Amino acid sequence: MRLRKRRQRFSSCSSLHRVDEDEVYWRQEKDDEELEWTHKSTPVILQFVQCFTNAMVGQRSTIGGLFTRSNNKRTKNLLISYQEQRLQKLHERLQMPFDETSTDHQEALRALWNAAFPNVFLKGLISEQWKEMGWQGSNPSTDFRGCGFISLENLLFFARTYPASFRRLLFKEDGMRATWEYPFAAAGINVTFMLIQMLDLSSAKPRCLPGINFVKLLEEDEAAFDVLYCIAFEMMDAQWLAMRASYMEFNEVLQATRTQLERELSLEDIHQMQDLPAYNLLYN
Repeated sequence: MRLRKRRQRFSSCSSLHRVDEDEVYWRQEKDDEELEWTHKSTPVILQFVQCFTNAMVGQRSTIGGLFTRSNNKRTKNLLISYQEQRLQKLHERLQMPFDETSTDHQEALRALWNAAFPNVFLKGLISEQWKEMGWQGSNPSTDFRGCGFISLENLLFFARTYPASFRRLLFKEDGMRATWEYPFAAAGINVTFMLIQMLDLSSAKPRCLPGINFVKLLEEDEAAFDVLYCIAFEMMDAQWLAMRASYMEFNEVLQATRTQLERELSLEDIHQMQDLPAYNLLYN
């Protein structure tokens, strides 16, 4: 009995041992198959990952391009809006008449006198003294009816920004002058009126090339109109001397000035006021 039991136990152990060997064998076979599948599938997986990455990069590039174009368009719209705002502000200035009852307008007129004659006491806003500056009568407000308050603003800007040029033209210091000189203040109002016409500023948007290019300059410099006024005044005086003109030829001089200024504003490489060739005529 004991021997039989031993044999049975041994038989059982041998059976267990064979089962373990079989299990190890099949497990090894399975591992080998999985390893072989991994080796075969790795290039496919890598290719899939690469394709996925390329797709994402391409999509991101496309999205980035869309954002870039969107930002460029937004920036362009902002610039156009900024340009339109300054043009609208200039239009508002053009529409403002001179009001001799306005305290601000009266102070601007006194400031102009003090800039022209700092050591001469002004007796009043209506005085024969104004004729010394080149106004047509004793009351300058009557001369502003053609262009409004902006013509006074132009003269005052000229006096404050380019005082040397202002005084040189006011007192006719350069060149061989005519017996009958142009009246300084009245000429200044005519320069303002000439610019408004030349730049087509009576329209919502200028349609002529000088006007279109001027609006671009206005985008760069809010004071572009006032600076252009000073340049035009200097050009007008230079034409006056070159033509050896007299009082009766003032309109011809002004027309020649307009033609020259239109030519300069039509140049392709004008990006700021300082690029205009005639800008060099100005002295601070």
